[in-house]
Parts: sequence; structure tokens; C-alpha cells
Amino acid sequence: MLIVKKFGGTSVADKERIYNVARRCIEDYQKGNDVVVVLSAMGDTTDHLLELANEINPNPSKREMDMLLATGEQTSVALMAMAMGALDVPAVSLNAYQVAMHTTSSYSNARLKRIDSERIRHELDSRKIVIITGFQGINKYDDYTTLGRGGSDTTAVALAAALKADACEIYTDVEGVYTADPRVVPNAKKLKEITYDEMLELATLGAKVLHNRSVEMAKKYGVQLVVRSSLNTAEGTIVKEAVKMERMLVSGVAADKNTARIAVMGLKDQPGIAFKVFNLLAKRNINVDVILQSVGRDGTKDITFTVGRDNLKEAVETLEEYKDSLTAQKIEIEENVAKVSIVGAGMMTNPGVAASMFETLYNVGVNIKMISTSEIRVTVIIDETDVDKAVRAVHDAFLEE
Repeated sequence: MLIVKKFGGTSVADKERIYNVARRCIEDYQKGNDVVVVLSAMGDTTDHLLELANEINPNPSKREMDMLLATGEQTSVALMAMAMGALDVPAVSLNAYQVAMHTTSSYSNARLKRIDSERIRHELDSRKIVIITGFQGINKYDDYTTLGRGGSDTTAVALAAALKADACEIYTDVEGVYTADPRVVPNAKKLKEITYDEMLELATLGAKVLHNRSVEMAKKYGVQLVVRSSLNTAEGTIVKEAVKMERMLVSGVAADKNTARIAVMGLKDQPGIAFKVFNLLAKRNINVDVILQSVGRDGTKDITFTVGRDNLKEAVETLEEYKDSLTAQKIEIEENVAKVSIVGAGMMTNPGVAASMFETLYNVGVNIKMISTSEIRVTVIIDETDVDKAVRAVHDAFLEE
């Protein structure tokens, strides 16, 4: 069997944990399996590097940031190979350049295009454990790129797809995918299995267990994932195409505080205005989520939408720059908002789920600012201060027997 194992930053945060991960990987290796390990940067390394960069230059180029951040994973993989060597098991560490992992040229948010597998195959054929840097790639200029926070998950899934691995295991500091964040909802339950579509919605909406692009890629290439804890041997959660017939109405509740609301006011009520607004943002690689357009009045309309807080400054600067050509009268922002969402394939055949959610929020005094729905989710925008209360109330309403 060929197994790809990915370990997050907390799993390799110090010497003890590095040796713990090394032993877990060696266990599978000694059963005769080929083992490929993908690692994130140790503990808070990425945050520390970001702080260092900010001290030197508060507004560095994205290219130089990627060059800096790529060193975090390189440290992890080299130390892991050393740990395995100390345990008398042959291992080799490879960075994105040595593999090579080809990406688009979009610094800080690149997408994987293809992976050359010859070097990995050669090392596996030599009966070595291969340890690969997560979160990074190289572009056509031979520059390092990074895949966005959480991108090591995507690296692991891409490797599993490219190598046609028999298993892809994502190890984290929780025991699997829960119905809500256990730190906010103490009675959250671990799911045995969840569909790609549900997991993709949860990951996109703020559940921090998996990088959303990793789920997207797993679905595309049919890579079955297992999410489990690196700190114990508990059974994890399987992420796959279809799960057993008895569906829960709602599979999970997610919250995302990395949200800001932008309102573009007084736009001319004419065809093509919405396209102009969102095309400008798309050209800057700014993702837009919940969108609300007011009914036209007095020849004008307002468009309100949400973006990630890390994109707020650039989004507002872009809109202000083109304010006149957009025919906007003013641009308003609200930073202290958050998304709360329920996700579940069972919602497709059950009308009234949204109404139940709104009633629950009303009962605990939470005001809804915006609403967005799809076949398997309902998302509301609320004040950031109400998030934990809202998540607990909604979880109790839908997920407590």
C-alpha cells in the first residue's frame, strides 16, 4: 500500500511530537507500506515569521513573503528526516522545488497545477520514507509560492491523487470532524463520516479542520480522506462521496469571524453594474461570498457583500479607485461581523430548515444582517459578538437528540 500522511503544525510543534509522528509513520512503513509524509511548519512558526516580516516591512511584496514562509515547512521536514534517521529508518526530506510541485504564479494564494512524481517514486523504490513540504510550490519563474493558510492539506491530497495512493490521512489536533467546534460547543459530536459536498461547505464556511481546496481536489480525483488525531489512535472521520442512507438533517454548524461587510451604495440601476463591481474584485483575486442587491429605487441600487478581513483593505481601495466609473455614491464597511452556517445534505428534502434557524436566533436575541442559502446550507451574517451564543443555540436546536 502507498499511504500519504499529513501532519499539521501542532503535531510537530516540539521534539517529543516530532518523534511521536516519526514513530507513527515508521509503524506503517514496517508493515511493508510505502509512506509519504506531508508536514506543516512547526507550531507557531508561520505566525512568528509573519511578525518578523512586519517588523522589517509592514507592506512587503507577496513574492518575498512566500520566499520567507516556505522556510517553515523546510525546517519541519528536515528535522523529521533526522528523527527517523535517529530511529534507524531511512528517510529523505524534499521541498517543493526538489519534487517539483508546479503552481500558478499567484503569490500567497497559488493553485497546484501538476506534480512531478519521478523523484518521489525513486526514493520510495529505495525503501525510504519520503517527507515533503506542505503549503508550497514553485511557479514558472522558479519562485516559491504558497497555497494559502491550511494549504498543506491540499498538498497531501494532490500527492495522493498524483501517486494514486491507497490512503490519504490528515492528522490534526482534534479527533476528526465534529458537528461544531468543540471549543465553542462542548457537546459537539464527532462524525463517523461526511460527504465531500458537506465537508466542502463546512471548510469554506469557517470549520478549520480541512483546507477547502483540499476537499475540492479530493472530490475531483476521488481521494477518500480520513481526518484523525495525531495525539491518540482514536478512529477519525471519513470524508467520501456518499455516506449511509440515514441522513441527519444537519451535519454541522460552522462559524467564520474572518468576515467583513462592504456596501456599495447608490449605483446606477442599469445592466452590467454588478458585473463591473465583481469583475474588478476578481481581477485582484478577492473572493466574495454572501451577496445582497437591493431593489432599484430612484434609478439607483445598493450592492452589499462579504469578503475575508484580510482582503478588506485591498477590496475597499480597489472600489474607491473606480468609484466614479462604477457610478457609486459611497462605500460603507462593517468589520465586526461574522458568518454562522448550518450544513447538511438532509436539508434538500426538508423545507422549513431556514425558518427553524431564524427562529432559534430570534429566541436568543441575535439579529440577522444578511442571509445566503444553497441546497445544503443556510448562512447568516451577524454581529461578531453574538457568534458563540448563536453557534451553541443553533447546534442545540438541530443536533441535540
